[in-house]
Amino acid sequence: MPIDRPEAAPAAFAAAWNAHDMVMLAALFDEDATFVNRFGHYVRGVDAIIALHRPIHDTIYSDSTLTNELIDVVPIGEGHAIVHFWSRLAAGAAHPAGPHLVDTLLQAVLARGEGGWLIRAAENVTLTNPRTGEPMLRQDR
Repeated sequence: MPIDRPEAAPAAFAAAWNAHDMVMLAALFDEDATFVNRFGHYVRGVDAIIALHRPIHDTIYSDSTLTNELIDVVPIGEGHAIVHFWSRLAAGAAHPAGPHLVDTLLQAVLARGEGGWLIRAAENVTLTNPRTGEPMLRQDR
């Protein structure tokens, strides 16, 4: 599912995640893209992004699903945009902690290329209580 416009990035990311398809996930990213996961692990390059995600999709997140909701799109010049979206991960029985939910906020920088839009940089932030560090779920969901 290529990204035909920045607004489609959250749905495309969720579709690749929910299919647990690393080829599909890789197709969303620029070859030299960067990714920061929810634990602060930084990687550069689509191969490294897939190497970060493949093991978790083969194990603890093999039965997970992701639901994303667009917050906004901020154009930053011709052919570039910043996309923010809420993400809710529903971990399943394959996770050592059992079924549970994790809410995060993703920021992605996209660039338009010949075949559509590609993610050049993405960062995923877990929603936590700043006083305790305890994970939080968005109360409006």
